[in-house]
Amino acid sequence: MALLIIVITCFVIILTTSQPCQTPDDFVAVASPGHVMIGGLFAIHEKMLSSEDHPRRPQIQKCAGFEISVFLQTLAMIHSIEMINNSTLLPGVKLGYEIYDTCTEVTAAMAATLRFLSKFNCSRETVEFQCDYSSYMPRVKAVIGAGYSEITMAVSRMLNLQLMPQVSYGSTVEILSDKVRFPSFLRTVPSDFYQTKAMAHLIQKSGWNWIGIITTDDDYGRLALHTFTIQAAANNVCIAFKEVFPAFLSDNTIQVRVNQTLETIIAEAKVNVIVVFLRKFHVFSLFNQAIERNINKVWIASDNWSTATKIITIPNVQKIGKVVGFTFRRGNLSSFHSFLQTLHKYPHINNKPLREYSMLFSACEHVNNSELSKCISNHPQENLTYKDNKAMERNFMKNDFLWHYTEPGLIHSVQLAVLALGYAVRDLCQVRDCQKPNAFQTWEKILSKCSKECSPGQMKRTTRSQHTCCYECASCPENHYSNQTDMDHCLLCNNETHWAPVRSSTCFEKEVEFLDWSDSLAILLAALSLLGISLVLAIGIIFTRNLNTPVVKSSGGLTVCYVILFCHLLNFASTGFFIGEPQDFTCKTRQTLFGVSFTLCISCILMKSLKILLAFSFDPKLQKLLKRLYKPIPIIVSCTGVQVVICTLWLVVAAPAVEENVSLPRVIILECEEGSLLALATMLGYIALLAFICFIFAFKGRKLPENYNEAKFITFGMLIYFIAWITFIPVYATTFGKYLPAVEIIVILISNYGILCCTFFPKCYVILYKQETNTKSAFLQMLYSYSCHSADSLAMSHISLDAANGLVTTNPRPGCQPAAWQKDKGLQTQASPHICQENATRGCKTWPRKRISSI
Repeated sequence: MALLIIVITCFVIILTTSQPCQTPDDFVAVASPGHVMIGGLFAIHEKMLSSEDHPRRPQIQKCAGFEISVFLQTLAMIHSIEMINNSTLLPGVKLGYEIYDTCTEVTAAMAATLRFLSKFNCSRETVEFQCDYSSYMPRVKAVIGAGYSEITMAVSRMLNLQLMPQVSYGSTVEILSDKVRFPSFLRTVPSDFYQTKAMAHLIQKSGWNWIGIITTDDDYGRLALHTFTIQAAANNVCIAFKEVFPAFLSDNTIQVRVNQTLETIIAEAKVNVIVVFLRKFHVFSLFNQAIERNINKVWIASDNWSTATKIITIPNVQKIGKVVGFTFRRGNLSSFHSFLQTLHKYPHINNKPLREYSMLFSACEHVNNSELSKCISNHPQENLTYKDNKAMERNFMKNDFLWHYTEPGLIHSVQLAVLALGYAVRDLCQVRDCQKPNAFQTWEKILSKCSKECSPGQMKRTTRSQHTCCYECASCPENHYSNQTDMDHCLLCNNETHWAPVRSSTCFEKEVEFLDWSDSLAILLAALSLLGISLVLAIGIIFTRNLNTPVVKSSGGLTVCYVILFCHLLNFASTGFFIGEPQDFTCKTRQTLFGVSFTLCISCILMKSLKILLAFSFDPKLQKLLKRLYKPIPIIVSCTGVQVVICTLWLVVAAPAVEENVSLPRVIILECEEGSLLALATMLGYIALLAFICFIFAFKGRKLPENYNEAKFITFGMLIYFIAWITFIPVYATTFGKYLPAVEIIVILISNYGILCCTFFPKCYVILYKQETNTKSAFLQMLYSYSCHSADSLAMSHISLDAANGLVTTNPRPGCQPAAWQKDKGLQTQASPHICQENATRGCKTWPRKRISSI
């Protein structure tokens, strides 16, 4: 912070005096002209030299400690820019660059930043103070760098004055994601939030919970320590010690701190895992000392040094134990490898780092490969000589040395930074002439992306390109959403409660649906149920007012009729429990009420069919069997009781309950889950069994007297019932949604109306419109005619049987003809059993007086 204050003070002095800031020629590391200039910041040297403990003159010091890996990052930027210039990405527009060496110091980086911000095409290269920089034209349009978070943060605060885009290839500190404090900062690497989270997760999964941490005393180290501490606590990992190193090698206390840290590691014998957030030169010094002290631990490496060849090539490095590192994603570096192979042909006039590397390589060519890197880094810069191209070619090709020191993750990150700016310039140059230096301002929104931004509701889909920044936008599928731009994947909605259409940016709450009373179909079905109840009440009134008529008496009397009508009433009423919001009570009541009431109804009709068949049967064997079976009350109670037992077991073992059906994509169906389909099938199957028996009995007596014959109407009613419920099974099995209860309501109404109409409507018709046939005399006259006809038929069957046995056949008796004759004459006489006895003694003996009177 002190250095930043000093730089800002110098900046104010420059502005106040309006004196130009002349930059020495040797301060620019690499430069190449172009229509659009891009700045670069790389720590090519690892430290800045100083002859005194406290500088006395405000001047930039020389740098030392040539860093081969960072030099390669500089070459990666140059190679990427040349690749763009040689492609069709920017036709007619050339990208230029100015690259500066920060020497791993904020001071040098701030000096380079001042030059970036200086006014374009100004001979004095001054930085003007303005209240509004909207029309200000700086020297460069964007900056790539720096690699260290401490330097990047300081540079970014300066670039914010003009909102100049800054794309970092290695700064991972989490605070840089804050767009309020760093609005123009971008990066091609993830923040430390994800790295520390992965580290803590790795430690927790490995079963380690007692660790140590070593960091640097700068923004990167402190923020990484803070973030990791939070992540470790969340994963139940305890930190035994925290050691902090000075941030820069120029600090003379660094070796003291290294020795103190190693003493702490030795003292904490139970700590076998150490997380290291350091720079490469810190780790190099730490590991060299640890090897001497035979310290063997598990080291968790940050992305700063996890792939550093400088660390890997330390002699006897395997003695320190195991290193588990996190690094950046790699890309295809084949073109960069080819570039390194031909590096000796590259001009060195404006590339001071390349010239210096060539001289250092020549000075260290007598050193073996294992010590070559150390020699290049520590060799003094005095007396360095430049050799000819042939000697350079031999040096550059020696064992592919540079390629061996390449850190693929960082090289790829630099390439991505250059490509991002290249595509951004392309988008800006589509509507303007970028050959002019003032074609666009630095603060204009730069679409620094290979692909168009994916909007909310879309996700990124990788293409065949080697770059992760190049992708296609795909719509989120149904029940998925994305609520931010450029999301890697769509998020899944909670399918039980929410849904989302295709390309949705949010999840919508599912609507709860059921067969509501306001639904038009529900209203229609309810109206039909009320109409049925009205008909039941009307029939009850009609039968009550005609209690003593033959039609009512032949129906079994008012009690039986009332029981059957009451069952119909309950059946119609049960449909109301299928409509409305399902409740546990309604779910348990509706099937039970229908099952028991319908069973009671069928049982009563079964007894009526059995009674009719018994009354008009002329087969002695069948008559004897029917007399034994005909026990009305026990049979009705038994048949209904079986159904009551079935329903009771159903309610006890697997009772119906309310269930939310979430299988539909956009709605929740609130429905009654039947609990047991087997119980439902048993209940309906038992009713069907009774109806089938009733149908058989009624079919047997379908040819009984016309006006008083219930049997054939019962037969027809049972047929309607069977047709309705046979149709119900496939329809119910294939219907889904809120209208599923309506299917069962319709079937209940059809079967209930069918039986009600077939059982009572013919009788009501006789009572209301054929009152002359609803008298005792008419009933007996009809009965007499039917009995004589039946007796003749029975006699004919006996005669035919005698003939078959070889007996003489006689003519049938005309004993019952007088009755027909009397009817033709219109005589209103009361038919009695003795008429048949006077005319056909033998024939009418089959119809005893007692039986006729009982009918």
